[in-house]
Amino acid sequence: MFQETKQAVCCPPFDPALWDEKFIEWDRKKFIKDRVRTFFYVPVNFGSVMKKLDGKVKRADAAIPDCLFLADHTSRWNINLYLAVDREIPNAENVTLSGRYLSKVYEGPYKDTGKWCKDFESFAKSKRLEIRKLYMWYTTCPKCVKKYGKNYVVMMALVG
Repeated sequence: MFQETKQAVCCPPFDPALWDEKFIEWDRKKFIKDRVRTFFYVPVNFGSVMKKLDGKVKRADAAIPDCLFLADHTSRWNINLYLAVDREIPNAENVTLSGRYLSKVYEGPYKDTGKWCKDFESFAKSKRLEIRKLYMWYTTCPKCVKKYGKNYVVMMALVG
Protein backbone atom coordinates (compact mmCIF):
# COMPACT_ATOMS: atom_id res chain seq x y z
CA MET A 1 0.00 0.00 0.00
CA PHE A 2 2.60 2.51 1.05
CA GLN A 3 5.14 2.99 -1.71
CA GLU A 4 8.36 4.84 -1.03
CA THR A 5 9.51 7.13 -3.80
CA LYS A 6 11.92 10.02 -4.19
CA GLN A 7 8.93 12.39 -4.17
CA ALA A 8 7.51 11.00 -0.90
CA VAL A 9 4.30 9.87 -2.60
CA CYS A 10 2.90 6.74 -1.00
CA CYS A 11 -0.60 6.65 -2.50
CA PRO A 12 -1.12 5.73 -6.14
CA PRO A 13 -3.03 8.20 -8.31
CA PHE A 14 -6.80 7.78 -7.94
CA ASP A 15 -9.09 7.61 -10.98
CA PRO A 16 -12.51 8.88 -9.87
CA ALA A 17 -14.20 7.66 -13.07
CA LEU A 18 -13.79 4.06 -11.90
CA TRP A 19 -15.83 4.66 -8.73
CA ASP A 20 -18.13 7.62 -9.38
CA GLU A 21 -21.84 6.73 -9.39
CA LYS A 22 -21.14 3.01 -9.73
CA PHE A 23 -22.69 -0.17 -8.42
CA ILE A 24 -20.28 -2.76 -7.05
CA GLU A 25 -21.22 -6.36 -6.25
CA TRP A 26 -19.14 -8.14 -3.65
CA ASP A 27 -19.40 -11.78 -2.70
CA ARG A 28 -17.30 -12.40 0.41
CA LYS A 29 -14.73 -9.73 -0.51
CA LYS A 30 -11.78 -10.09 1.85
CA PHE A 31 -10.74 -7.34 4.29
CA ILE A 32 -8.77 -7.07 7.49
CA LYS A 33 -10.29 -4.94 10.22
CA ASP A 34 -8.86 -2.67 12.88
CA ARG A 35 -9.97 0.35 14.90
CA VAL A 36 -8.90 3.99 14.95
CA ARG A 37 -9.48 6.16 17.99
CA THR A 38 -11.10 9.51 17.27
CA PHE A 39 -11.79 12.66 19.25
CA PHE A 40 -15.10 14.14 18.11
CA TYR A 41 -14.70 12.31 14.76
CA VAL A 42 -11.10 13.52 14.23
CA PRO A 43 -8.74 10.53 13.88
CA VAL A 44 -6.04 10.31 16.57
CA ASN A 45 -4.00 7.26 15.53
CA PHE A 46 -4.99 6.75 11.90
CA GLY A 47 -1.45 6.67 10.47
CA SER A 48 -0.13 4.18 13.00
CA VAL A 49 -3.09 1.83 12.46
CA MET A 50 -2.62 1.97 8.68
CA LYS A 51 1.12 1.24 9.05
CA LYS A 52 0.34 -1.70 11.34
CA LEU A 53 -2.15 -3.14 8.84
CA ASP A 54 0.24 -2.54 5.94
CA GLY A 55 2.98 -4.40 7.82
CA LYS A 56 0.71 -7.41 8.33
CA VAL A 57 -0.13 -7.44 4.62
CA LYS A 58 3.54 -7.19 3.63
CA ARG A 59 4.57 -9.98 6.04
CA ALA A 60 1.89 -12.20 4.46
CA ASP A 61 3.21 -11.32 0.97
CA ALA A 62 -0.33 -10.25 0.12
CA ALA A 63 -1.76 -7.38 -1.91
CA ILE A 64 -4.22 -4.56 -1.25
CA PRO A 65 -6.49 -4.42 -4.32
CA ASP A 66 -7.10 -0.82 -5.47
CA CYS A 67 -5.46 0.40 -2.23
CA LEU A 68 -9.04 0.19 -0.97
CA PHE A 69 -9.96 0.70 2.64
CA LEU A 70 -13.33 1.58 4.07
CA ALA A 71 -13.87 3.71 7.14
CA ASP A 72 -16.96 3.02 9.23
CA HIS A 73 -17.46 5.98 11.58
CA THR A 74 -19.24 4.24 14.46
CA SER A 75 -19.15 7.14 16.94
CA ARG A 76 -17.36 10.35 17.87
CA TRP A 77 -14.69 8.10 19.41
CA ASN A 78 -14.12 5.28 16.90
CA ILE A 79 -13.65 4.36 13.25
CA ASN A 80 -13.64 0.74 12.17
CA LEU A 81 -11.21 0.35 9.25
CA TYR A 82 -11.58 -2.35 6.63
CA LEU A 83 -8.49 -2.82 4.43
CA ALA A 84 -9.07 -4.88 1.25
CA VAL A 85 -6.73 -7.86 0.88
CA ASP A 86 -6.32 -10.63 -1.65
CA ARG A 87 -6.05 -13.47 0.90
CA GLU A 88 -6.43 -14.31 4.58
CA ILE A 89 -3.86 -12.48 6.71
CA PRO A 90 -2.32 -14.19 9.75
CA ASN A 91 -2.60 -12.36 13.08
CA ALA A 92 -5.29 -10.04 11.73
CA GLU A 93 -9.05 -9.80 12.12
CA ASN A 94 -10.14 -11.22 8.74
CA VAL A 95 -13.66 -10.31 7.64
CA THR A 96 -15.67 -10.45 4.42
CA LEU A 97 -18.22 -8.07 2.96
CA SER A 98 -20.96 -9.11 0.56
CA GLY A 99 -23.79 -7.32 -1.17
CA ARG A 100 -24.60 -4.56 -3.60
CA TYR A 101 -22.79 -1.28 -2.97
CA LEU A 102 -23.39 2.16 -4.41
CA SER A 103 -20.44 4.55 -4.67
CA LYS A 104 -20.01 8.22 -5.45
CA VAL A 105 -16.80 10.29 -5.51
CA TYR A 106 -16.41 13.68 -3.86
CA GLU A 107 -13.47 16.07 -3.98
CA GLY A 108 -12.57 18.82 -1.56
CA PRO A 109 -11.71 19.52 2.07
CA TYR A 110 -12.82 17.14 4.82
CA LYS A 111 -14.95 19.91 6.33
CA ASP A 112 -17.39 19.25 3.45
CA THR A 113 -18.10 15.73 4.72
CA GLY A 114 -21.50 16.73 6.13
CA LYS A 115 -22.54 18.15 2.73
CA TRP A 116 -21.27 15.02 0.97
CA CYS A 117 -23.29 12.79 3.30
CA LYS A 118 -26.49 14.74 2.61
CA ASP A 119 -25.82 14.68 -1.12
CA PHE A 120 -25.11 10.94 -1.06
CA GLU A 121 -28.37 10.27 0.80
CA SER A 122 -30.25 12.24 -1.88
CA PHE A 123 -28.35 10.39 -4.60
CA ALA A 124 -29.33 7.00 -3.15
CA LYS A 125 -32.96 8.10 -2.71
CA SER A 126 -33.05 9.28 -6.34
CA LYS A 127 -32.21 5.68 -7.29
CA ARG A 128 -34.91 4.43 -4.87
CA LEU A 129 -32.29 2.75 -2.69
CA GLU A 130 -32.08 2.43 1.06
CA ILE A 131 -28.64 2.92 2.64
CA ARG A 132 -28.06 -0.02 4.99
CA LYS A 133 -24.44 0.76 5.92
CA LEU A 134 -22.33 3.77 4.90
CA TYR A 135 -18.56 3.72 4.51
CA MET A 136 -16.05 6.35 3.45
CA TRP A 137 -12.88 5.69 1.47
CA TYR A 138 -10.21 8.34 1.91
CA THR A 139 -8.28 7.58 -1.27
CA THR A 140 -5.17 9.64 -0.55
CA CYS A 141 -3.11 10.46 2.54
CA PRO A 142 -2.55 14.16 3.46
CA LYS A 143 0.99 14.14 1.96
CA CYS A 144 -0.25 12.80 -1.35
CA VAL A 145 -3.22 15.20 -1.36
CA LYS A 146 -0.63 18.01 -1.41
CA LYS A 147 1.37 16.24 -4.11
CA TYR A 148 -1.60 15.53 -6.41
CA GLY A 149 -3.60 18.64 -5.54
CA LYS A 150 -6.82 16.63 -5.15
CA ASN A 151 -8.57 15.14 -2.11
CA TYR A 152 -10.92 12.45 -3.39
CA VAL A 153 -13.26 10.74 -0.94
CA VAL A 154 -15.58 7.94 -2.01
CA MET A 155 -18.87 7.40 -0.24
CA MET A 156 -19.77 3.73 -0.49
CA ALA A 157 -22.94 2.22 0.90
CA LEU A 158 -24.44 -1.22 1.18
CA VAL A 159 -27.84 -0.63 -0.39
CA GLY A 160 -31.12 -2.43 -0.66
